[in-house]
Amino acid sequence: MTDDEAIALALEEAQAAAARGEVPVGAVLLDASGALLARDGNRILERRDPTAHAEMLVLREAARLLANERLTGTTLYVSLEPCAMCAGAVALARVARVVFAAEDPKGGAILHGPRFFEQPTCHHRPRIARAGDPAEAGRILRSFFQARRIQA
Repeated sequence: MTDDEAIALALEEAQAAAARGEVPVGAVLLDASGALLARDGNRILERRDPTAHAEMLVLREAARLLANERLTGTTLYVSLEPCAMCAGAVALARVARVVFAAEDPKGGAILHGPRFFEQPTCHHRPRIARAGDPAEAGRILRSFFQARRIQA
C-alpha cells in the first residue's frame, strides 16, 4: 500500500469519526510489509475517554494483535499532525515512521508546539513524512467545526 493510499484510509476514518460526532481525525497503522494492522478514528466522546485519539486506538489494537508493546517497523498514517500525547505513545511504541496529511498549528506536536521528536529527552525518533491531500484533510475538519458553530 502506498503512503497516499494509506492516508486515504485515514481520511475515511476521519469522515466516519465526524459522522459519529467526533472530531474528525483518522489513523491507520501498517506493518513493515505494508499489511494493515489497525484503522480507526477518534472515539473520545463515544468512550468517554480523553485518550481515545485515533492514533492511540490503532497503536493499542496493533499491540494487542501482535502481543507486543513494541511496534518496530510499523508506519502510522494520520489525517492530522499528532498531538503531544500521541507523539509520546509513538515514541514508546517505537513506530518507525509517522506520515500525516494536514499540519495542526494549534495542537500538533511534531512540526508545531513542543516538536516532540526534536527534544533531547525523546528516546525514539520516527521518520516523519507527509502524504495525501492536506487541503482535503483540512476541509473535513473545517466542515465539522463550521457545522458545530451553526448548531450552537
